[in-house]
Amino acid sequence: MNVIKIETLLKVQQLQDQFDNLEKHTQWGIDFVEKYTKFVKERSEIELNYARQIRNLSKKYQPKKKEDENKYTWCRAFHFTLNELNDYAGQHELVAENMISQIIAELTRYTQELKTERKTHFHDGRKAQQQIEASWKQLELCKRKFERDCKEADRAQQYFEKMDADINVTKADVEKARQQAQMRHQMASDSKSEYSSYLQKFNQEQNDHYYTIIPNIFQKIQVMEEKRIDRMGDSLKTFADVDRQILPIIGKCLDGMTQAADSIESKTDSSQVIESYKSGFEPPGDVEFEDYGQAMKRTVSETSLTSSRPDNKSDRPSKGKSKTLWPFIKKNKGSNPEDFSHLPPEQRRKKLQAKIDDISKDIQKEMDQRDALTKMKEVYVKNPQMGDPTSVDPRLAEIAQNIDKLQVEAQKFEGWLAEVEGRMPVKSDPPRRTSVLYETQNSTPPTNNNCTQDRESPEGSYTDEQSSEVQNKVQTETPEFDEFDDADEEILPTIGTCKAIYPFEGHNEGTIAVTEGELLYVIEEDKGDGWTRVRRNEEEEGYVPTSYVEVFLDSNAKGAITYI
Repeated sequence: MNVIKIETLLKVQQLQDQFDNLEKHTQWGIDFVEKYTKFVKERSEIELNYARQIRNLSKKYQPKKKEDENKYTWCRAFHFTLNELNDYAGQHELVAENMISQIIAELTRYTQELKTERKTHFHDGRKAQQQIEASWKQLELCKRKFERDCKEADRAQQYFEKMDADINVTKADVEKARQQAQMRHQMASDSKSEYSSYLQKFNQEQNDHYYTIIPNIFQKIQVMEEKRIDRMGDSLKTFADVDRQILPIIGKCLDGMTQAADSIESKTDSSQVIESYKSGFEPPGDVEFEDYGQAMKRTVSETSLTSSRPDNKSDRPSKGKSKTLWPFIKKNKGSNPEDFSHLPPEQRRKKLQAKIDDISKDIQKEMDQRDALTKMKEVYVKNPQMGDPTSVDPRLAEIAQNIDKLQVEAQKFEGWLAEVEGRMPVKSDPPRRTSVLYETQNSTPPTNNNCTQDRESPEGSYTDEQSSEVQNKVQTETPEFDEFDDADEEILPTIGTCKAIYPFEGHNEGTIAVTEGELLYVIEEDKGDGWTRVRRNEEEEGYVPTSYVEVFLDSNAKGAITYI
């Protein structure tokens, strides 16, 4: 203890003339704490802004409700990554919150306490300094008074001695000088005693000031400064710990992103695409060989059905002109029909089924509301004070009408769905499609030439674009249909009837437009090229795709067959 006390006294002696420097140093320490607090505050704002931007980014790329992306694994993986990124942003928000609560708030409170404590210590130091200075001034006053009184006593003594030696001075004057000298000596003696007493007091106060009061104040300032330094160290450690605490959760977020990426299955996604966009149509058959090497007798063929009459040559397209065959006919763009008849069978079936499911959900929703209102009405009937039972009747009637409308609509779509499912083609051997057939005197067996399969667009609609390979290998000749002139050509007899199961616009020359469900007469059956010749009345007849109609041939017609 004695060694520590001696060291403290030595420090005090070394610092006793550096009181102002200590005051400046401690103020600089407080300014440094405030500076560090501002640094942490700006760091927390950066974390909050970063988290906000990450959240906005995640929200921006979240799937819209109308988008049907969840059925693909790569879309689900991206959505899961966005969710993990949102959690990742939350961890940065947590960093900012912990910095605010554990560092900024604590340092702000501590800085105020530090300022108050510092002010107290230096106030005590200044007060002690003022007291010792005041004692020193009082000591100087006592010293000067003692000096003055001594000088007055000496002069009074000299005057008395002078008066006593002078024979001309009366005895009374001598006595008066003697009394004056004695009084001055007494005053000097009193001043001496007062000066001596105050000197002892000052020395004691000075000793207490430099060995007790000031050392204690310096010791408190030293403790205060060491606490400030330790608090800075704790804050720096907390600054690192706040980041370290979120690392495991951030690691889990990153692991989740990795797992989402690993869950992607390319084969499953490609199968989904195939299932979503398959049309349900059977591929076309092979195009048969067309023999132009011999004299040919023109017949009513399957694809080249132009009339040989010279008076119609001006109306017929030239042989070199190519037309687009079904199913390469491009659909007209416009408003889609309610029954989705503009789509291929498979796509149409899916759309109808989805529509039926939506209507079923609406019906169930209305039925749930009806049941709830019915129960409410029963409660009102049993407890009239709770409400009027008749007040729910209008709403029940409205719900009943809605249910009836939805059921009628559901039956309508179910009918269309049953029609589509009944018309869906069954997989079998590839059919043949004859391009041109001629009769010659010596018939030559036709040679088949393979043709690439007709292509469909991803939406299930038909496209007139063909691959370069098809264009180079196959020169497909489109059918050339004659315009029929009833005045010059004999009207063909009907061999059956047909019903249109799909609408056909019939833009090509020689074709006829039909609407779904329309009944027509068959005057020439399909020869294998996919076209059937039909008649609406005595003035309107033409060709329609065989797959677009349901044909019922008369039993006495040659080779009577029903096409679906």
